[in-house]
Order: sequence, then structure tokens, then C-alpha cells
Amino acid sequence: MIPVIALVGRPNVGKSTLFNRLTRSRDALVADYPGLTRDRKYGDGKAGEHEFIVIDTGGISGDEQGIDEKMARQSLLAIEEADAVLFLVDGRHGLNPADEMIANHLRRSNKPIYLVVNKTDGINEDIALADFYSLGLGELLPIAAAHGKGVHILIDKVMLPFAEQVEEAKNQIQLGSRGIRIGVVGRPNVGKSTLVNRMLGEDRVVVYDMPGTTRDSVYIPYIRNEKEYTLIDTAGVRRRKHVKEAVEKFSIVKTLQAIQDANVVIVVIDSHEDLVEQDLHMIGYVLDAGRGVVIAVNKWDGLAKDEREHIKSEVERRLGFVPYAKVHYISALHGTDVGNLYDTIESTYESCYSKWSTNRLTRILEDAVSEHQPPMVNGRRIKLRYAHQGGSNPPRIVVHGNQTNSLPGSYKKYLENKFRTILNITGTPISFEFKSSENPFAPKK
Repeated sequence: MIPVIALVGRPNVGKSTLFNRLTRSRDALVADYPGLTRDRKYGDGKAGEHEFIVIDTGGISGDEQGIDEKMARQSLLAIEEADAVLFLVDGRHGLNPADEMIANHLRRSNKPIYLVVNKTDGINEDIALADFYSLGLGELLPIAAAHGKGVHILIDKVMLPFAEQVEEAKNQIQLGSRGIRIGVVGRPNVGKSTLVNRMLGEDRVVVYDMPGTTRDSVYIPYIRNEKEYTLIDTAGVRRRKHVKEAVEKFSIVKTLQAIQDANVVIVVIDSHEDLVEQDLHMIGYVLDAGRGVVIAVNKWDGLAKDEREHIKSEVERRLGFVPYAKVHYISALHGTDVGNLYDTIESTYESCYSKWSTNRLTRILEDAVSEHQPPMVNGRRIKLRYAHQGGSNPPRIVVHGNQTNSLPGSYKKYLENKFRTILNITGTPISFEFKSSENPFAPKK
């Protein structure tokens, strides 16, 4: 399974900045103000060739009361979930009594602990590190999260013990699970296990009208119409304020790991409730992981006509950020429209793993440019010369030209829509990478 890394430390030491750096996002709020992160935040981390799940936590100062006390408890629970812990301290402010308190707790956790000294840019590293040797947590790792200095070296060191485990997990997924791997995710009691049983045509998964029956991800290989599939039934991820049992907290990580293992993910939504933030977060995480996504609005049979119209308008309004994802209105209990999910899963999988020649992609790029030219920058037109495929799941298209760093977001969106329409890509995000050619005459006067 993909490793889980937790970021802990007292408030305002740069945990959220490092989280954003590792997840290549701005998901965590960052400001020069302690206590901004109130809850655990999960992200899909990537550094070089390494992939992992990273957990951002609220700061622990040792004198918490009220909401801060709950925040500190969340941070301590994140340590239990993690395979490795990055303990961040502030190199500019030196050792703090709260750092010593956290260090004492971490020693009892029996987890691999890495003492990370942040904010070491622009100051003498030896002086910044000196105070923290007294914590007795081994090697000190200096970084500057805001600028990325030392972050890759840190992750290389953290991931080294997991190299064999990650490779073994990849091989196990390839050997143990056959055909298309279909993840089924959603909040508790939306009907995931009922859907899995309906898709299998037998009662393979425990179904009970009580949220949280599934505690772990269950991998089920099967054959349908002479095609091989593996269904991954996952534990429900409920809104964080309702997550109380430690066992359920671990199931959140299992769900995120299952998404990483899947090729296509069915996000199940309860039609008896309006879309909630947790549904949107789950879809967002699937997209961040680069997996194909299919939306299944369940329990459709029991709705009146006006209720159906309301939920359809809600889905259209709130899922505008994934216009390429096919929405199915189903009843897992009675089987309504469940069979049609397979057509969408097949087409989504095909889109995720399609291969296109450089010649074809370059032709599409040329047609798009001739139809709508890129804008001028500093009196010069941005040139886009050719395109080639850089990877699959999600499809990655690399576009070469000059001044591509200045290409506006609206034009990138135009290109994405053009490629998506012509290549008939459905159900998966497309990743674009723009590369500028160097001017060979630039150094000459």
C-alpha cells in the first residue's frame, strides 16, 4: 500500500506550507498566524518518483483549551494513522517547551520520526540546528518549505525504508487484481456495498442498514461477459466532525489508498440528500489522484418527480468542475441502470490508457492554433510548435513552443477542450505540460 506521512509540530512552524509543497496544491490555508489549520487534511503527495498520502495537522502547543484541544487531539490521532512522522520545528525561533513535549509523545509512538528543521533559508544552518540536538531524535534535516529547499532530499530519506514495500504492493496489485480495477467510494450508507453486490450478482459484501459496516477495503476479482474486473469496496468517508472511532479514522486512509489502486472510481452519492462538501472533496481527491471518475446517484427509484428534478439541477450546478464525468441515476437495490455503468467504465478506462501518435497530437494542436491564435506577450506571439504524449492515467500531453510560461489559463482550457473533443476523452482529467525551447542566441549580444 502507498505510505502515509503525517506532518506534526507546534503552531506556525510551516506544516501547511510543506503540505502544499508536497501535494503541489494550495489546499491548506497558509498565513503567518498560528492555529490556522483546525483539522487533519489529507492530500495526494508526490516528490520526484515517490508517491504517498500526506496528512496536514493542527499545531500542538501543550496548553490547548476548547477547539484547540480538539485540534491537538486530531494531530495525535494522525500519528497513529501514519507510517512515518515528520516532526517540524522552527529554525528561526529555536527550541520551544512545546517541541520537547511533542518529542516525548513521539518517542512513545514507535513510529519512524524525522526531525525537520524548517525556515533555515537565509540563516546559518549550524546555528539553526544547534538547539534541536538536545531532543535526541537522531539526524536533523534542514529545509525551507516555502522555497522547496531540501524537500526532495527529505522525502528521499523518508521513502527509502518503504521502497521494497511500495514495489511489492505494485506487483501484488498487478498480479492479484485482474482486468479493470473499479473503486467504489462515497459517504457511509449511500449504498456502496449494495452496488458492489448488484454488480457482482451475488451477496459477496456485508450489507446492513447501518453506516460504517465496511471497515476496510475489499478487493473482489470477477468475470463478466468474458471480461475480467476487480471491484474495490471501500469504507465510507463521512464528514470529519462525525468521525469518532479510531477504527473509522484508519478506514479513511484505506479509502484513499484504494483510490490510488483503482483505474476507474465510482463515486456513489445518495439522492435522498443534497450534495454535501464531503461528496465534492471525494470527487476532488479522485481527480487529484488522476483516476477516471464515474458518478452514480443512488436510491433513485424512491423519489418523486419534483425531487428528481431538484437533485438533477443540484448535480448539474455543483459538479460543473467535472463536466466530462458521466452521471448515472441508479438504484443499486433494484438494479436500475446499474448495467449501463459498465459501458461508461469501459469508455473511461479506454480514455485513461489511450495512446496517440505525436503526428496526430501535433495536427490537433496546429488546427487549434490556426482556429484561435495564442495571445501576444511583450510584442511577440506565443508559438506552440508540436505536441506528444507524456503518460497515461491520466493522459498527459506535452506541448512544446516558446514563451509557454506566459500562456494564459483561458487558452490552456481552450486547448484541453479541443483535445478532449477530438480525441473523445471522457471520464478522466487531462494533464497538460508546456515546455519552452531555449533561444540559442540569448547569451549573445
